[in-house]
This record gives sequence, C-alpha cells and structure tokens, in this order.
Amino acid sequence: MNRYIFDSLVFRLLTLITAVGFCTYYGIKGDTFYLLLFLVLAVALFIWVISLYNNRIKKIKYMFDAIDNNDFTFQYAISQRSSDDRQVNELMNRIIRAMLQLKIDTIKKENFYEQIIDSVNTGIFVIDHNGYVLQKNKRALALLGLPDFTHIKHIKKVNEKLAQHLENIKSDDKFNLSYTNERTTINLSVHISGTELKNKPVFIITFNDINNELDEKELDSWIRLTRVMTHEIMNSITPITSISDSLLSMKEFTEKEVHNGLEVISKAGKGLISFVESYRKFTHIPTPQPTLFYVKNFIERMVILSSHNNKYPNIKWQTTIEPADLILHADENLISLVMINLLKNARQAIGDKKAGIITVNVSCNTSESILIEVSNNGPAIPEEEASLIFTPFYTTKKDGSGIGLSVARQIMRLSGGNITLSSDLHTETTTFTLTFP
Repeated sequence: MNRYIFDSLVFRLLTLITAVGFCTYYGIKGDTFYLLLFLVLAVALFIWVISLYNNRIKKIKYMFDAIDNNDFTFQYAISQRSSDDRQVNELMNRIIRAMLQLKIDTIKKENFYEQIIDSVNTGIFVIDHNGYVLQKNKRALALLGLPDFTHIKHIKKVNEKLAQHLENIKSDDKFNLSYTNERTTINLSVHISGTELKNKPVFIITFNDINNELDEKELDSWIRLTRVMTHEIMNSITPITSISDSLLSMKEFTEKEVHNGLEVISKAGKGLISFVESYRKFTHIPTPQPTLFYVKNFIERMVILSSHNNKYPNIKWQTTIEPADLILHADENLISLVMINLLKNARQAIGDKKAGIITVNVSCNTSESILIEVSNNGPAIPEEEASLIFTPFYTTKKDGSGIGLSVARQIMRLSGGNITLSSDLHTETTTFTLTFP
C-alpha cells in the first residue's frame, strides 16, 4: 500500500480513537459540555471514516466490474482531486494497467498456442460434457470436411458412427474408424482424453488420417515382394533362354520337333524376361527432384498431349484452374507420368461412349494443399474393383499390366502427396485426386 495512504488512514483512526477516549474521560468526570463536544466530534469522525471506506469500496467494486466486462479503457481522474483521492486513484489506475497488460499477454499466448495447434497434422477439438465445441484446429475441419461446427451433432453430416462414438464419449477411449465422403475413403485413428477446465469436465479429441500410413505399409510390402519375385524369376529364366539360344545357333538338328520346341522355349523365356523387366520399373522409381512450376501451363500441356488423338473424337475436354497462378513444388517429369497415365485411363474408360467428358479441376483447399482432380463420365468403377485399383499387378484391362496406378501412387508418395479415387455409380463419374500438401 502507498505510504501516504497508509499514514492518512492511521491518522484518521487515531483521531477517532482519541475523540472516543475524551468522551469516556469527560463522561466519567460528569462534565456534560466537553462530553457532548467530543461525542459530536467522535460521531463526525466515525461518519467521515465510514464515508471514506464506502467510497474506496465503491471504486474497487467499479474497477472489478469493469475488468469482468473486459473494459480496460476507463481511468480514475487524477487532477482536481484531494491528495488522498489522487493517491488512491493513481493506485487503482496502476492495477488497471497491470490487469490490461496481463490480458494482452494471455491473448498473445493463446494466439501462439493456437498457431501451434493449427500447424500440427493432427485433428484436435475440445468439447464440454454437453457436446459443445470449445476449441478446434484447421486440421480437424479439413479431415471432417466441415467449414465449421459448434456441436458434435453436426458431425452426423459426416458420419453417423463417429457422432455416436462422441455422444457416448469416455475418457482414454481409442478406436479406428473408416468412412467414405464425396471424394475418398477416410481412415481415422481417434483418441479421447479427459480433463477439467474451470472445474468442469472437458474432453480432448485427437484424430489422425492413417490412409497414408496404411498405403505406405501396403506399398512397401508389394515392393519387397516384387523385388524378391524379380530376382528369383530372372535367376531361373536367364539360364533357360541362354541354353535355348545356344541350341538354336546350331546348324543341324536330329528332330524338327526339338527345334520347334526350343523356339517356343526361347520366345517364352524372352517374353517372361520382358514381362519381369516391366515390373522392375515399379520398384526402381527415381528420387524426385522437385522444382517450382506453374500448374496452369503444366495442365494445359498435359491436356494437349493427351487430347491429340483422333481415336477418341467423341470426348470433350474441360479444365478449371483456380487460382490461375498456382505454383507447385514437385518433380514435374514424374508428375507428368502420373497425369499422362490418369488421362489415358480416362480416355480408355469412356471409349466409344457418346458425349464423353474428361474434366481436370485444380484448386487449393483450406489446408493450402493443391488438389488436381481428373474426372471422366465413363462407366463408374464398382466398389469391389475400386478397393483393389492401386494394388500392383491388378488390372481389369485385357492388355493391361496393372502397374500404372501403382506407380502413380508410389510417385505421389515419394513426392509427399497422395492419390485417391472416388467413383459415383449413380452419376457414372470417376475421379482421381492428386493431393500436394
């Protein structure tokens, strides 16, 4: 407490006590005049002290009411005040400034922590015991595909099962959940933890998209399998073809059938070697060398390259790129291979269908990831085929090798992105989406 204020208060109390003492003294002596004089003085001093006390309490109450209402703009007057009032008002103003600075520092810390939460690749939101959302980050909105939500009941728009889990929420609960949205299948790993905020229970829900992890594990398994298969087949076939070629180089044979048989063996062996060599490409994709390039120019070049084919005059090409000045950081040559394969597949899917349309849409989502969507209105891919579409060596084409989309997925994975498929049987639309974070 300010020394001046303390001394002033002590002086008032001592004066009041002295007046009460004199009242007592003259009351005992029976001196009515001085008794009444000091009694009036004591009452006046008591009213003065009480009035001063009430005034200070009123100021303090007003100050805390203003702080509770987040009003830090007011200041107590300093000029044209008594010394006591000026000292008290200066002290109150110091408290207000300190509280304002504390609030500013708290807001800065909250913004700092919010930026940290928004920068992580994990969806996070906090709900109270009534299901109202108290906090959420951008990744949570992106994974759920919602522009915003204030209650867990809004998650029913995304997935009923997830909403039911959250309605029956339990602390330290963990579960995995898969659901399909308009574009792709989402695999989520969800973890729930409980705590208290202002003496009320709250739940922190974190969830991660494990699609990439599942894809990487599956892809790595296939790559290891392919390498083993390649090694074993090559070791077995090479000696066969070598012996066959040696025998065929001889000028004379005792049996014509032997010669024909050796020819068959040689051709089959060479065909198998060529077959294995084509799959070897799947396991030896070069390391991406990313550069910056304009997406618009790149897409226009890919469309011109793919549409310059008179075999499909029934197909109309459409492109939408927003914003037009999007720049992508990736290996342009490798991404060209992916786009050429997707556009080729789109042409083949439409085939001779009348009014065929291939659409390439490029956009930037709320997470600032660049999305390249290649759609066609050929026959939609059935669900059982869609689940295997990226599996190495799986194909529905008579002359297909089954490695095109597998290689595309591996290129996207090496580029730090991913490729997904969505197929609508009702509208007969198939869309492959390339996502570059």
